[in-house]
Amino acid sequence: MELVELSVSQFVDSINQTFEFAYPIISVVGEVANFKISKGTWVYFDLKDENSSIRCFTSVYKLSFPVEDGMMIKVIGQPKLHTNYGFSFNVSSFQPVGEGTIKKAIDLLEKKLLAEGLFDDKRKRPLSYPPKKIGLITSSESAAYADFIKIINSRWVGLEIVLYSVLVQGEKAPGEICSAIKYFNELSDAPDVLVITRGGGSSEDLWAFSTEEVTRAVAGSRVTTLVAIGHEIDFSLAEKAADKRASTPSNAAEILVPDKRDSINNFTKNYDQLLYLLKNIFIQNNKEILLISTNLEKDVRDKIQKALSLIVYQTSLIEALNPKQILKRGYSIIKSEDTLIKSATQLKIGSVINMQFYDSEAKVIINELK
Repeated sequence: MELVELSVSQFVDSINQTFEFAYPIISVVGEVANFKISKGTWVYFDLKDENSSIRCFTSVYKLSFPVEDGMMIKVIGQPKLHTNYGFSFNVSSFQPVGEGTIKKAIDLLEKKLLAEGLFDDKRKRPLSYPPKKIGLITSSESAAYADFIKIINSRWVGLEIVLYSVLVQGEKAPGEICSAIKYFNELSDAPDVLVITRGGGSSEDLWAFSTEEVTRAVAGSRVTTLVAIGHEIDFSLAEKAADKRASTPSNAAEILVPDKRDSINNFTKNYDQLLYLLKNIFIQNNKEILLISTNLEKDVRDKIQKALSLIVYQTSLIEALNPKQILKRGYSIIKSEDTLIKSATQLKIGSVINMQFYDSEAKVIINELK
């Protein structure tokens, strides 16, 4: 075999080319040791098992959860031989492995986000009830999607449901879920509510919904959120950040809309009650109208009677003051050339006067004055 002679740089380049061809991207599982962050930007740690250890390197921005020594994690990335620092594994993404590590990672992240107020009840907004338009984020091939659609369609009608199908587990799931949330938030005609859901699974299967990026995306959504992950006993950080949590995909549908059968029954019941009340009001009003009518009729009769009595009185008074009635009592009216004689001083011997009696007149010549 011919001996190949290379410079150090050529050797490094050759090894890296081999790595890129043989291992373009791989995942490695191990226990974290010697974890540290340099200058707030660069992350260094060892990944080990009972026999071996490899040096890992990444950016702090790649961390999707708080990492501590002793955690079991799966890292995805590329092996690299650096010209100055030797071999390392360049990490592009992290995922905790095992119930213990996943629980610890969630607890650490929850503590961090809790301190920021991300789970405060005062941030929670009420859901539209029932909504007209729903943005649904889940896998189109999942049982969760089938259950949600079945239940919601059996309970209510006239809904617009827009599905954004995503991966709900695995390395790419958090990015796809965040992209879906961003998509619905940027719509000019945004939905009334975002439903983010998936069915049950192991803690590793559900991990995407407790990552920092998904939890922050849910908390930052301008559209109200309803998150239902796994079964009733499962509880992800995304659910804690959501405006409302549902125990299962089916429960999410039950929370969003009423049961149309109950609504129809309630409508019928309310209609009957309203009809009964209207009838009673009508009957009561009729009684009141009859009473008012009777009282009004009596008042009118009384007023007419009083008016008639007043007319009779005033007529008799007018009659009593009629000059003819006075003449009937023996009085007369004396005039001289159309001048009313009120006193004997107005007369003289030989004056001709006209005397008006009740039933006739007479002309008289004055012969004597006393």
